[in-house]
Amino acid sequence: MNGWKNPDAVVTTGWLAAQLDDPKVHILDGSYHLPNVKRNGDAEYRAAHIPGAALFDIDAVCDVKNPLPHMLPSPGDFSISAGALGISYADRVIVYDTTGNFSAPRVWWMFRIMGHDNVAVLDGGLPKWQAEGRPVTAVLPAIRPAKFTATLRPDMVRSLDQVRATTDGKGELVVDVRAPGRFNGTMPEIRPGVRSGHIPAAVNLPYERFLADGRFRSGEEIEAAAKEAGLAPGRRVITSCGSGVTACIVGLALHLAGRDDWAVYDGSWTEWGGRSDTPVAV
Repeated sequence: MNGWKNPDAVVTTGWLAAQLDDPKVHILDGSYHLPNVKRNGDAEYRAAHIPGAALFDIDAVCDVKNPLPHMLPSPGDFSISAGALGISYADRVIVYDTTGNFSAPRVWWMFRIMGHDNVAVLDGGLPKWQAEGRPVTAVLPAIRPAKFTATLRPDMVRSLDQVRATTDGKGELVVDVRAPGRFNGTMPEIRPGVRSGHIPAAVNLPYERFLADGRFRSGEEIEAAAKEAGLAPGRRVITSCGSGVTACIVGLALHLAGRDDWAVYDGSWTEWGGRSDTPVAV
C-alpha cells in the first residue's frame, strides 16, 4: 500500500466500512483541536461520528497531575481508560479524527507505547469518510467494559533531561515538526508564557510534509523528506512539536517508511519554551 513498509498502521475508509459490525474492531474518535482553533471535539463527536465509534479525549486520558497539556498517563491509568472504552488486548483499534490525520496519530502512539500494536489510523479521517457519503450518527455506542493491561515501552518517549543531552548536536537528533515561523522564532507561540524559537541543534521538518489532504504520502516521499532534513539511517530521532501531538504524525510517517528508531518528546515546546532554564535558538 503506497510503498509503505508497515502498511498495517493505516486502514482505508473502504476497509473500515466493511468492518463496522465486527465486535473485535473498536473505532475511536481521537479528535483534538489547538486552543486557538475554538472547536469543541466532544460536541462535534456527539453531533456526528462513525457508527460505533467511542470518544478518546487526549485531554482526559492523560496525566491529570501534570500542568502540561495531555501528557502521557501512567500505564495503570491508561489501562483503566482503555478498558472503560471496551478495549482488550484481543481487539483491533482504529483511530480517526475530524481533521484528517492531526491527532489520531497521537492516539496511535499512545496505544503502541502502552504495548498494544494492533492499532491503526483511518487514512483521511472523518473528512474523507464523509466526502464518500459514508454513514455518520449521533447515537452514542453501548460500551461493555473490558480488561486492558498496559505495559509501558519507555524507549518510545523522551523527557526534558534526555532532550537536554542533545543540544550539543551529538547523539539523538531532535526533529521539530512545527511551522518554520515558530521554529525560527518569527511567529508567536499560541500558549501564553512560551518563548519563541527552537531547541539548539534541532532540525525543522514540518509535519505537513508527510500529508496530502489528510492522507499519508507514499513511502518514497516520506523517505525523501526525511533524507532532505538530515534524518540519516542509524541516528535515532526525537520528534517534537508544540505539545506532543503533531510530533506523532512524523513518528507514524517514519514507521510507515520502516523506521522505528524514533521517540516522542512528550513535553515538546510547551515544556521547553515555557521554562527559564532551557536554552533557545532562533
